[in-house]
Amino acid sequence: MSVSTMPGAPISALAEMGLHTSQPVHYQLTPAKLTEQTLQRGEGVLNNTGALVIKTGKFTGRSPKDKFTVKDEISADKVDWNDFNIAMEEKYFFQLKEKMLQYLSDKEIWIRDCFACADENYRLHLRVINESPANNLFCYNMFIRPAEKDLENFKPHWHIIQAPGFKADPAVDGTRSDNFAILSFKHKTILIGGTGYTGEMKKGIFSMLNFVLPVKANVLSMHCSANMGKDGDTAIFFGLSGTGKTTLSADPTRFLIGDDEHGWTDNSVFNFEGGCYAKTIDLSEEKEPEIFHAIKPGALVENTTFFEGTNTIDFASKAITENTRVSYPLYSISNALEPSIGKTPKNIFFLTCDAYGILPPISKLNPGQAMYQFISGYTAKVAGTEAGVTEPKATFSACFGAPFLPLHPGKYAEMLGEKMRKHNVNIWLVNTGWAGGPYGVGNRMKLSYTRAMITAALEGKLDNVEYVAHRHFGFMMPKECPNVPAELLSPRLAWSNEDEYDKKAKELAAMFIKNFEKYAAGVNEEILAAAPKA
Repeated sequence: MSVSTMPGAPISALAEMGLHTSQPVHYQLTPAKLTEQTLQRGEGVLNNTGALVIKTGKFTGRSPKDKFTVKDEISADKVDWNDFNIAMEEKYFFQLKEKMLQYLSDKEIWIRDCFACADENYRLHLRVINESPANNLFCYNMFIRPAEKDLENFKPHWHIIQAPGFKADPAVDGTRSDNFAILSFKHKTILIGGTGYTGEMKKGIFSMLNFVLPVKANVLSMHCSANMGKDGDTAIFFGLSGTGKTTLSADPTRFLIGDDEHGWTDNSVFNFEGGCYAKTIDLSEEKEPEIFHAIKPGALVENTTFFEGTNTIDFASKAITENTRVSYPLYSISNALEPSIGKTPKNIFFLTCDAYGILPPISKLNPGQAMYQFISGYTAKVAGTEAGVTEPKATFSACFGAPFLPLHPGKYAEMLGEKMRKHNVNIWLVNTGWAGGPYGVGNRMKLSYTRAMITAALEGKLDNVEYVAHRHFGFMMPKECPNVPAELLSPRLAWSNEDEYDKKAKELAAMFIKNFEKYAAGVNEEILAAAPKA
């Protein structure tokens, strides 16, 4: 086995796990070196700002139906087995791991030792094994980078083995197809094969933390962004794709803790990651200046195309996929908090883009409503954003991240309720969607109004105003808000026909109730009582 990089590469540790290779092993390479190797191998090109641009192959997104969790004595009674948590027998895990190590034995490999969790009290040591330099660059960007002294006695708690070129045989390997992502809590290993989509590594670790932290450390793991004001007040933003989670948390007057994955302890909120994995579809300097300027040497851009005859990215192009992405380290963001740890949150925002125009622009939730809405994880897709969608379509994703939750959503919701009460946290539902009618009739809520409402909540300017209850959902709606027209604050009054509004509100309430049926058996009475009235 040979080493082509710095001393200290974990050769003996690789041999102990059964990985013997005669090819070079690259350890802890710099972004510049990984970029250079990717270009030499013909696996990527540079854009006009010096960022590395790659294609991830057949898969340009996650493959949820090919994600498995090993069912054993640790997971059997704790995991909420469902369409996202698909059980796999332990024998198939062993079989595939052995085959993957054999596959890598005649390949150059790239090793990276890194951390998950900014809070050192909960930090986990990760060792990632990749078969390409570009995928190793992704891990440099996305996980927390150890100092050189941290590597001297580095002992991994978890391994990721990622080999896009390795394909399973579904007939004998217990998989659905030749690609797979397998999580074993017992063996503390994630196996990823047959797919070059880098996000499988990021979400594999997130899924793991969503089990380990709540079960073993009583830390609430969250799919959210977070920022902190100059006075130390932390705010958390939950929301599905398209609701404004990244945009609204990227506030130049506040410090960014992180854009996607966090843990909430008794006295802090901390980032799981060391970087951002941002969507780039329709990216512009005007709309997202921080993301736009992070696309520079060291960044990894995926599945974009160039304007013809140039190496300038056409961010509007969906020629390969709508899910175009860039990964970059947090230090590329000018106002990123270092380390990525904030204080206990004072305000939490559930963001929804309600294309039906029913939900209020901003409303305050009691603990029961907060837990109910958290489990519901609602937004509505707008016509035209997906092929075949010609009218608003309701979407529910438990805890705003159902595919990554090993436990029953009720577990996370009850932890949220406990922390909300203990720390006296305000929880707000913010509708970044339509007002005055549904999509096609009403108007999209102006970003300036949404920002004004969030600012008012953060600054305590909604603490002493008069509120009125929403007649169908029970949320408390403020009757006034600085810099927002009062007539927008009650959605029913903003519609030209209030009877039509009531009819559509009941229809949406019925969708919530229908969706919640699958969770009802695993939640408490307080949550059930917070259901809307259909």
